[in-house]
Amino acid sequence: MPTPGPEQAVDLAQRLRETVSAAVRGKDAEVRLALVALLSGGHLLVEDLPGTGKTLLAKSLATALGGRFRRVQCTPDLLPTDITGTSVYSPVDGSWTFRPGPLFANVVLVDEINRASPRTQAALLEPMEEHQVTVDGATHLLPEPFFCIGTQNPYGQAGTFPLPESQLDRFALVVSMGLPDRSAEREILTGRGGADVFPTLHAVAHPDEVAAAIEQIAHVHEAPAIVEYVLDLAEATRNHPELTVGASPRATVSLLHAARAHAVVSGRTHVTPDDVQAVAGASFAHRVAVGGVVDTGAARRLITDLVAATPVPRPGPG
Repeated sequence: MPTPGPEQAVDLAQRLRETVSAAVRGKDAEVRLALVALLSGGHLLVEDLPGTGKTLLAKSLATALGGRFRRVQCTPDLLPTDITGTSVYSPVDGSWTFRPGPLFANVVLVDEINRASPRTQAALLEPMEEHQVTVDGATHLLPEPFFCIGTQNPYGQAGTFPLPESQLDRFALVVSMGLPDRSAEREILTGRGGADVFPTLHAVAHPDEVAAAIEQIAHVHEAPAIVEYVLDLAEATRNHPELTVGASPRATVSLLHAARAHAVVSGRTHVTPDDVQAVAGASFAHRVAVGGVVDTGAARRLITDLVAATPVPRPGPG
């Protein structure tokens, strides 16, 4: 399959967005951010209560890109090998065969990730960062693209193991689905959206096409002033009196990647300040600390204020 350029990536993003939005009604911003996370080569963290469309979003994305979907329901007794896979012994010939776990899919929904034990959470670090798993000393590559959608209960709920900073940092964006508006909920009730529409969705891309488009995101153009704008926002988080931990250099890199992907999802092959602003809150909220703890809701409000207070560049043709 030929490698697409940025223009083809724009067309791909449009097809994916239209298909997913046919089922996930009234959540255009959330669908857009999910595609941004996918096309930036990252992963998505969704904070919300049950019944708000998280599973539908993940399944619709997998269907649209023509890939395989798997779901992991996290519980405190979930073992690392339950998700990565395990080696199975054959008494017939004395051999060991690797049996892949649910991570071997293009879109993996890790539901209620903060109910898994820290040991099992740690088992996700290698797959999310390196797109591979190592079991019994053998390394197995995951399919491309590999996109993880983790969901967690809202901050402060009982019976959870808070994700460590190293795990949170593996997610490119954090979003909240929220409740649909009245019009969208009417469409869900009357069968014009939601789970009733999902069976009618079909693939509008091939996983290889999506993987190639992710590679092309690196070629989306941004002016030097856009880079300085990203640096200004990162510095503002580090100097804010209410943020005890500001954005790291890795978070800054992720923000620029997300801005490039947002430009593509928005139909452009160059980054504007609007792209940076659209993803800044979702990119930084889980990577900063408010009062010494990760509170994405409070952090998102503070970052919104920082974005409003930071001068917006007017990039030239360079």
